[in-house]
Formats: sequence, structure tokens, C-alpha cells
Amino acid sequence: MIKLNVLFLLTLSTLVQADDYFLNFKGEPIQGALIIAHTNAGADVQIDNQSVETTEDGYFMFGFGRFDDQAKTLKIQHNGYTYTTTVPVKTRAFPTEKIDGLPPSKVNPPEGFWDRIKKEQAEVKQARSESNKARHFLQNFIWPAKGRVSGVYGSRRILNGEPKRPHYGMDIANVTGSPVIAPADGVVRMAVTDHYYTGGTIIIDHGYGLNSTYLHLNKLDVTVGQQLKQGDKIGEIGATGRATGPHLDWRLNIGTSLRLDPQLIIAPEPE
Repeated sequence: MIKLNVLFLLTLSTLVQADDYFLNFKGEPIQGALIIAHTNAGADVQIDNQSVETTEDGYFMFGFGRFDDQAKTLKIQHNGYTYTTTVPVKTRAFPTEKIDGLPPSKVNPPEGFWDRIKKEQAEVKQARSESNKARHFLQNFIWPAKGRVSGVYGSRRILNGEPKRPHYGMDIANVTGSPVIAPADGVVRMAVTDHYYTGGTIIIDHGYGLNSTYLHLNKLDVTVGQQLKQGDKIGEIGATGRATGPHLDWRLNIGTSLRLDPQLIIAPEPE
């Protein structure tokens, strides 16, 4: 019988079976969580019947989105055996804020901007689809900026009675010009100054599909293709795009569609 070690609070332990099969996790399986897993080198891994890319020594990742409420099924084939287990997900209570009496332009963008917004969304999707075989996703991420947490992942606003999409980032408020740094090594996949919604925008590829995004920047200090080390300055906090005040909106994705909570992968307070 295979037992599953689900590791909470970024602790780590090891499980070894008689045939040397093992499966370790780093991260807590809750909505918005990034899970780093480690199994035998050369093993074939599937999650919910979808193949997952692994490093040469058996590391891989998966995650739970904001609305995920079903367990994930992991299937690992190693040395002619198939091991199957499930990882249940814990649900979270996300805050909701209702705001009424807003002018229509603050609820939905004017029709004249729709083509621009669609084009910029396609650019973001393309940048997030680019990934290399770097192992930077295994690093311990640090805070990308100092400041007050002014917005959290998963929160939702109802504007003039119209439910809007959930907020998929962690907001860190500070004065305009405050430095923003790379929380882990990576390569820059996007560096633009004037997207309609997000203004100054940077996307960093951390390898094997994990990417992070930095929004509303007042200044950019990087270019596309630039290799970064953890702690390198990438820009400055601002209020560009559709922002009501200076802050960094920091986001974390696997690929183009799985949106995760970056606050779950860092220490409670910045260094």
C-alpha cells in the first residue's frame, strides 16, 4: 500500500518503498497553492491523466486554482510499476467587496479599447507560454518588494451589482519609485510600459512552466531575454494602467491558465 506524505508549511520528508519508489511534496494543498513534488528519476508522471514534465532527477510541479475543489489524481510509472494516489484540496474563504454608484467607465472599459485589450491579452498569453528547462522554480522565493499587503489573491469585487473576475495577484503597496526585485532566478519574457489594464508589465520565466508577473510598474529596468538572478532590480512600483494608487500587483502562473497565490510561497514578512 502506498502512503502519501503531504508536506505542510514548506517542510520536507522522505518516503521510500521496498522498490525504492518515493514521492515527496513541498507546499500545502489548498486553493491557490503551488506544489513542488519529487519522485524517482526517469519516472513518467500524470496528473488527472495529463502528462507532466519532470526534471532529470524527478522534480515536477502542479497547483490548485482558486475554484479547484476536487482532489487531483497522480499516476507515476516507475520500473514497470504504476502507483496511483490522490491529493485532496482544502478550500478557502475569499473576501468579497461591493461598490455601488460608480461611473460606467470604472466598471467596464469603453468599447473603443476592446481591440487593444484583446491584443495585449494575447501578448501576455504568448509570454507565459514560453518556458525553458531551468530549475529556478525549485528556489525559495523571496518578496519582490517591501510594503503593505493591500490586496490578496482570490478576492472579488461586485461593481454596481456586476460581479467581476477574481483578483489573481498579491498587491504590495508602497510609494512610487520603490524598488521591485526578482524573487527568484529567471529570464524575462515580457517587458512593456503601457498595457491598458496593467501599465508597466514584466513577466519572468522560472523554468518548466512556472512564471511570475509584475504589474503597474512606474519604471522597468530589464529587457526581454535578460537573465536574472534572485534579488536583481527589475523595476519600480507605480500606478500605471488601471490602478488607483501606487502598488505592485504580483502574480504567479503555471503556463498560461493556472493562476496561483504568490503569497503562499514566501515568508510572512519581507527580509
